[in-house]
Amino acid sequence: MNVRRIAFLLCAVFGALFVAHPSRAAVSAFPTPPPVPAPNPVTDTYFGQTVTDPYRYFENMNDPRVQTFFRDQNAYTRAVLARLDGARARLLARIEHLDNAGAVVGSVSRIGPYYFYEKLPPGANSERLYVRAAAGGPERVLVNPDALAQTGKHYTINYYLPSLDGAYVAYGISEGGSEASVIHVVQTSTGRVRADAIDRAYFVGATSWLPNHTFYYVRFPALRPGEPATDKETRAVAYLHVLGRNPDRDVAVFGYGVNPAIPFAATDFPIVAYSQASPRYTIGIVEHGVKNEVTMYETRTPASATARWRRIVTDGDDVTGFDWKGNTLFLLTHRGAPTFKVVATRLDAPDFSHARVVVGPGKAVVEQISVAADGLYVLSRHGGFGHIARIALSPDGNLGASRAVALPYRGAVAAIATDPRVPGVTFELTGWTHSALFYYADATGRVSDTRLKQLSPIDESAYTSEEVQARSADGTLVPLSIVYRKGLRLDGSHPTYLEGYGAYGITLEPSFSATRVAWLERGGVYAVCHPRGGGWYGEAWHQAGMISTKHHTWEDFIACGQWLIRHRFTSSAHLAGEGTSAGGITIGRAITSRPDLFAAALDVVGASNATRMEFTPNGPPNIPEFGTVRNETGFKALYAMDAYLHVVDGTRYPAVMLITGYNDPRVSSWELAKFAARLEAATTSGRPILLRVDYDAGHGFLAASRAQSDALLADEYSFLLWQCGDPAFAGIPTRIRQ
Repeated sequence: MNVRRIAFLLCAVFGALFVAHPSRAAVSAFPTPPPVPAPNPVTDTYFGQTVTDPYRYFENMNDPRVQTFFRDQNAYTRAVLARLDGARARLLARIEHLDNAGAVVGSVSRIGPYYFYEKLPPGANSERLYVRAAAGGPERVLVNPDALAQTGKHYTINYYLPSLDGAYVAYGISEGGSEASVIHVVQTSTGRVRADAIDRAYFVGATSWLPNHTFYYVRFPALRPGEPATDKETRAVAYLHVLGRNPDRDVAVFGYGVNPAIPFAATDFPIVAYSQASPRYTIGIVEHGVKNEVTMYETRTPASATARWRRIVTDGDDVTGFDWKGNTLFLLTHRGAPTFKVVATRLDAPDFSHARVVVGPGKAVVEQISVAADGLYVLSRHGGFGHIARIALSPDGNLGASRAVALPYRGAVAAIATDPRVPGVTFELTGWTHSALFYYADATGRVSDTRLKQLSPIDESAYTSEEVQARSADGTLVPLSIVYRKGLRLDGSHPTYLEGYGAYGITLEPSFSATRVAWLERGGVYAVCHPRGGGWYGEAWHQAGMISTKHHTWEDFIACGQWLIRHRFTSSAHLAGEGTSAGGITIGRAITSRPDLFAAALDVVGASNATRMEFTPNGPPNIPEFGTVRNETGFKALYAMDAYLHVVDGTRYPAVMLITGYNDPRVSSWELAKFAARLEAATTSGRPILLRVDYDAGHGFLAASRAQSDALLADEYSFLLWQCGDPAFAGIPTRIRQ
């Protein structure tokens, strides 16, 4: 368990549609931008430093002035994009064609004789939940969110958890990208959805079933009258649900205020876990906001408010994942091991300080451990390439020999899935130019295709990838992945899409995207910077880009852009940068530090006003990753990473499109609105600053429908290709502002 989402060969006729039309360059005039909103400065002083916030009032999204700003900016953005001739329409048609060429499968679970999985088949708008016999045969749809859709709204499955026998599945579903999940339960044999409905079950929801068809889940309390929105994601409690019972009568078993002997901070998140591989024990996990390291407890009785919990590890022991069998608990930790190691201790007498090493630290980063009937499966990664090993286990969890699983090709393994009662492991294998498939390795190591998904019909043979390193400002070598068409002429002329994230120890691993072909087939280059703050080289790489060292993240991103220019993949006139979510810090500070380096940028649901993040509903849990303005170290770090506060009047900024979903529960939309307003007021380049708003969306990719995703990608690609000089947009001026 880890306590912590793809070019069909063009016929000549279709291929001729998306070409330059220089003779049609005389497009109708661009609309006049809405007036820059009047500032109303608020001044704060932190540790002797004065900070002026000109658009603090934007944080009140009930303010009519703010609502008008969003509407006017979105209308202007849509009008500008509509002026991009027919090129955008042709690009959207191409993206839709690619996206519907094959099914997309994700989040596979193996439960006894069943596979449960989410799949987006061609023509569907939202991922559906399926079940199929592991041995093969027809699949069945259990939950179809499209059937729930109402006019102007869509629904998304946020998570699911099958019961131990596969008879039921608890799943969370939310409306309009809000991630405000409500837990429902569907019966596998009939597809009938029970009357059970549990609201306020954000992010994780159901965590573990018991053999008697009850399950543990996590719920947040309802806000009291007058309580601030920052308390929305605090004081979480784990409950035990009995099917058919009103959830308001469910019994609290673990979490905030439940047991005085178990301390919980308001931002801690409680998880209760049970396994049939070790039925004598129940595990309690305390997640500390977004911090990867957890505190763990065990009890030999079912979880309850009066259970006698014994602590196994604290967050200071640097444990980020676990699984268990019999009397043996396996722990994934980076304590004294920046690339992680696996250790084991006894559940009847846990002693982390003397735990025996099962997998020692090495060059490969250990990412996940998972118990099956025949052994402990260990997923590790060396650079972007995955490795799976099986360590034999006795019924009580004693260790045997280790053996590597021979993968079909050298690629990225997104995740592994096991059932502790069933031998073998299921895994997804993919790469930058390899369509993903799901494989099963049995107890002998023999690997076979599960046929849960077919290879994408998109022909990726025309493209290649390479892994290089760029030297950052302090001399550190930063990994950079590059994907492009074979035989590409390195003359600095190619539109280049550089993506970067760099937070939480998360790694953007190699993966195939069918819709990315719409960029690559035009001679575009796609590149991914793996900056510090992410997890490419393990926990040390993560810690080198958080709080006081966060500046390395955007410095690394800038270094990757410079490498691409120096090696003639592109030039500043053709380079575009993108950051999503926490990657908003990356792209925001890159363009405010080096506005000359980029022609265009996308800030996608991005954290753009770091000093104010902790005052948003999702802000308090994120303090461990980014810091708090309430201490000097945290304030200085947050100020340094705040793109909004680093906008300088009279600067020639690149074209920027800022993208938000109005229902975003993770990054408040006003962060991007404030950043957009400051860029509009400050830039002298004449390039567009656009704020794109989706009123039926939340945190971007996490809950978007296929139609929304395709439309967004068409807008993003059109905007960047236009600003980076693609021939399809020849003659359309890139500077549209006075």
